Amino acid sequence: MHIHIAGICGTFMGGIALLARELGHQVSGSDTNVYPPMSTQLQSQGIELREGYEPGHLDPEPDVVVIGNALSRGNPLIEHVLEQGLRYTSGPQWLAEHVLQGRWVLAVSGTHGKTTTSSMLAWILEDAGLAPGFLIGGIPQNFGVSARLGSTPFFVVEADEYDTAFFDKRSKFIHYRPRTLTINNLEFDHADIFPDLAAIQQQFHHLIRTVPGNGLILTPADTRNIDPVMAQGCWTPRETFSATENADWTTGNSSADGSRFEVNLETACQGKVEWELMGEHNINNALAAIAAARHAGVPAQHAIGALNRFKNVKRRMERRACINGITIYDDFAHHPTAIATTLAGLRAHAGNQRIIALLEPRSNTMRMGVHKNELAPALAPADHVMLFQPEGLEWELSEITRTLGACAKVYTNIAELVNSVANLARPSDQIVVMSNGAFSDIHTRLQHALGGN
Repeated sequence: MHIHIAGICGTFMGGIALLARELGHQVSGSDTNVYPPMSTQLQSQGIELREGYEPGHLDPEPDVVVIGNALSRGNPLIEHVLEQGLRYTSGPQWLAEHVLQGRWVLAVSGTHGKTTTSSMLAWILEDAGLAPGFLIGGIPQNFGVSARLGSTPFFVVEADEYDTAFFDKRSKFIHYRPRTLTINNLEFDHADIFPDLAAIQQQFHHLIRTVPGNGLILTPADTRNIDPVMAQGCWTPRETFSATENADWTTGNSSADGSRFEVNLETACQGKVEWELMGEHNINNALAAIAAARHAGVPAQHAIGALNRFKNVKRRMERRACINGITIYDDFAHHPTAIATTLAGLRAHAGNQRIIALLEPRSNTMRMGVHKNELAPALAPADHVMLFQPEGLEWELSEITRTLGACAKVYTNIAELVNSVANLARPSDQIVVMSNGAFSDIHTRLQHALGGN
């Protein structure tokens, strides 16, 4: 069967492409603004990529077109599909029908931490010999690919609340029907499709309705926005986790930067995690992954040992280079809370070393300015803040500089921004590049400007 994937370079749709290829299908795809790591991953798998959305990309006619949620009516390829009566479906629906049916689905949902927690969980199951399948919105470095079928019933999926497709406005995760469900946290996001937090909570309630009575739902003990969701009805056992509050899963003897901590189940110590990650948010991610793996049969002690060998996901505080004592990190930032937790973890790790934060507010919610009042406090742990104003931003970043003062500056030119960082940086500085896009490959430019290869 020939499957054409429209929007193939999105992290989710790229994973669909890998799974379809592994099932033996002929796979092609089209997208715009193609950039790594997804483009290189697809090309390495021999999947044909076509730039843009020309109707000619569907000649010869594929058996089915899988349409990503970034495409809407008016797109020339979409209009061609509808006018010609071609068979089409969404990525989540294709996944449910061709991969997830009959499998033990472990879904990881929430506003933040889905990719990291999903990667931890898949690695724990892999380390335990369970050979899981997975589809993750990033590339876990323990695996090197974002998706695979696996050879056992277990399948880990990053469960996104974003809408499914232009013809299906339900959240993606409604299609997955998990037996093990993690809800990491819940905040208002995706302002382009949800009018308020209550609309997101309603989608999570629909998700909870699909979890069977012999399943398990894992939630943090200290997130108030999840309680109204659970109050709408829950028919499944629930366990809680928290790095700071009373819960079923807790921690003890944690280092300030989160690189070492003990894991407790109902006050009994299960072992100690010592890893390269940092931050309280990653401790919570770890607790959730350990608890979910235990539901699938992996003892907590084994899961802890696996996390000691866990390698973080690309673009999640990924250390890109260290040049003349200056460290450059790449972080997939899309929300003030994620920015705040990332910088807090780095501050605990770096101590008095200077932090230089570079931010490109690129997500739809950030472009709309929904969380603009929270950005300045989130960036406050950094010593210097450099903001890039992309085209299409609906508000002025100078609103942040007025709050942060002289330590913050706005740029509209990438070359000027790179030059300013190079002139400012000195040995022991920690540079964090934060964007959910390519950011004009600024990481590589910084390396060159600082004297690296």
